[in-house]
Amino acid sequence: MRTTGFFIGFVPLAMFLAVSSCDNSKDQSIYDIEGVYTGSFSKSASLTSTSAEIHDTDDGIAVVSVMDSSQVEVHCYGSEIDTTLMLYYFENHDSVMVCLTGADFEHTYGHSYGEGHMSGGMMGDMRTGETEWTHHMKDEHHDGDLHFGGFNRVDGTFSYAFHMMDQTTPFYMNFHGIKNK
Repeated sequence: MRTTGFFIGFVPLAMFLAVSSCDNSKDQSIYDIEGVYTGSFSKSASLTSTSAEIHDTDDGIAVVSVMDSSQVEVHCYGSEIDTTLMLYYFENHDSVMVCLTGADFEHTYGHSYGEGHMSGGMMGDMRTGETEWTHHMKDEHHDGDLHFGGFNRVDGTFSYAFHMMDQTTPFYMNFHGIKNK
């Protein structure tokens, strides 16, 4: 009889722990991505370059600040680049993905941000099972649209690929850094 009572009390506790441990993203704040990321820059011919095609590594820093409920400011610099950009951010499980804003968005994708939202508020039409990122991709982008980086909350990293030009040759300056503690 005591064993049965133990199991009756144990089963709900085990179910609670299993459910709460699977949904740890709710415990995370977007402000967790703020901070200084120390890493390096590398150059590559494309976003899909292999490690053999990546060259010229250089130390770099990214200073990340959450600006409001939808944008983050990133100041990224090293010996060959010093730039500040505003990016939209989107929760995506254990990651935070980023996308261009304003004129940069329009220039890259050929339309204004928000044109894909046909009903109500920007995120008010999310469907069950969608993350902010999958919703953004569905409403704002076409198949094949490129994205240039994001944050990995598990390993505390930030990566971003800056599209650059060297005379007439395009290339990517890729930053990858780890958040300072």
